[in-house]
Amino acid sequence: MEQKLPLPPFNLETAKQKVQMAEDAWNTKDPEKVSKAYTLDSEWRNRSIFLNGREAIVKFLTNKWETEHQYKLKKELWAFTDNRIAVRFEYEYHNDEGQWFRAYGNENWEFDENGLMQKRYASINDVPIRESERKL
Repeated sequence: MEQKLPLPPFNLETAKQKVQMAEDAWNTKDPEKVSKAYTLDSEWRNRSIFLNGREAIVKFLTNKWETEHQYKLKKELWAFTDNRIAVRFEYEYHNDEGQWFRAYGNENWEFDENGLMQKRYASINDVPIRESERKL
């Protein structure tokens, strides 16, 4: 049985650890590695896109990081309880034309008993920025 420590129920320390692990994984820009944190049938909403399962997650992230260059993400714990965690985040990237963006958002996560994320709901807004305005 796959497990991804720490396991729920979360406390402040383990919730922060889970958030940091997610940030670290996403900053690798490795879709396969990132997908291992999710259940095989994980349910996602990313903006207006709805996904189910690791295969769809890998495909989505592969496409994402082919167009979002020099991607850098920062996540912050917002709240937690039992098997759920809420985070706020921001990330920066530039597109093929060299336009920089900062994306702001919130995510709601739900984990199974093995510490794998079974639900991820993300609301995200992109703001065009100048390269000189980068923070990350």
